[in-house]
Amino acid sequence: MPTPIVPCLWFDDCAEEAMEFYCSVFPDSRIVSIEKYPDASLDEHFEGMEGKVLSGVFELDGNRFICLDGGPVFTFNEAISLTVECADQAEIDRYWTALSASPEHEQCGWLKDRYGVSWQIVPRNLGELMTGEGQIKALMGMKKIVIDDLVTAG
Repeated sequence: MPTPIVPCLWFDDCAEEAMEFYCSVFPDSRIVSIEKYPDASLDEHFEGMEGKVLSGVFELDGNRFICLDGGPVFTFNEAISLTVECADQAEIDRYWTALSASPEHEQCGWLKDRYGVSWQIVPRNLGELMTGEGQIKALMGMKKIVIDDLVTAG
């Protein structure tokens, strides 16, 4: 059995809200566990974090994630993205509509959600669709990928 690689998402202070949102977007998803920060009287490092997520575990369509509320020390950027390989245009459209929250960050199937996480919403057969310069040029001009436009660009 392969060793699981589980992404950990560091949120400022909205990990529980993000888990609930992502579980509403993806089928067969669930929150597995949430451990909250204890009262600050137990440790000064917890001051201001009472009730926030110390460790959250959730699954999106069978893929496990860990998350936490860690404050504003670190933020998401486009250097890491989560890729959703879609079966068809309807699935691309559905995920795009649910996740896209920052039009100025959209290009070539990439988007940013309301929490700042970058996603790639792509057709499962993107490699097969990208057979020449026409498709590459068409893709570079797209925000959300439109499969028919890639096919006709060939």
